Amino acid sequence: MKSTCAQTMKKFLFLAFALPTAALASSAMHLDTAPINLNDQESLQRGAGVFVNYCLNCHSAGYMRYSRMTDIGLSEAQIKDNLLFATDKPGNLMTVAMRGKDAKEWFGAAPPDLSVITRSRGADWVYTYLRSFYRDDSRTTGWNNRVFDKVGMPHVLQELQGHLAPVYHAEQGEDGKTHQVLDHLQLVKPGKLTLAEYDALTADLVNYLAWVGEPAKGQRMTTGLLVVLFLSLFFVAAFYLKKEFWKDVH
Repeated sequence: MKSTCAQTMKKFLFLAFALPTAALASSAMHLDTAPINLNDQESLQRGAGVFVNYCLNCHSAGYMRYSRMTDIGLSEAQIKDNLLFATDKPGNLMTVAMRGKDAKEWFGAAPPDLSVITRSRGADWVYTYLRSFYRDDSRTTGWNNRVFDKVGMPHVLQELQGHLAPVYHAEQGEDGKTHQVLDHLQLVKPGKLTLAEYDALTADLVNYLAWVGEPAKGQRMTTGLLVVLFLSLFFVAAFYLKKEFWKDVH
């Protein structure tokens, strides 16, 4: 009897946890793979430029100092000449002048700090999000997002990407009624860049944000590989040394 009850409880717990997970997986939108390459310094430098020019007006990266960008191949002079718009000291943090109270009043919520956005949301999510804005006149900003429905953020990169419009298709719901479901987005007003060029720009931006989330990751991985290599060589030396010491004992 106890065995039967235990098996029943296990099945119940499995269903309780598995079904919501399956439902989320089935309803989740497909995310495009972000082409992350933290060793591509040119991409990181381009991404830094996009971030400072378009994102840093509202979003801070409060855990990052401008001077840290020397790690991606920029000189202090290049940082001062091209990236210092919000401060005059490279050692300062990448913060914004806009107050959180004002941001909440203007946008409905304070724009989040982007220092670890790719670690919390995932690089694929951020990459897909930046390419999924579309016109929606029902929204205060005039914009919505396929990944983040009813997002409060306006499309700050619209002049580059252009305007996308939603295309719907009819789909029958569980209630038996027909609903209009967003199928895909199509370009209705070109921007300054082609869609391929815009994808490349957002890839650089997400690559930079991924680096900001963990700037020491490349060095840490290199150090880890060197440690593993050293331990492997040490193991070989220790093995033959042990055989030499114990050959007379056996």
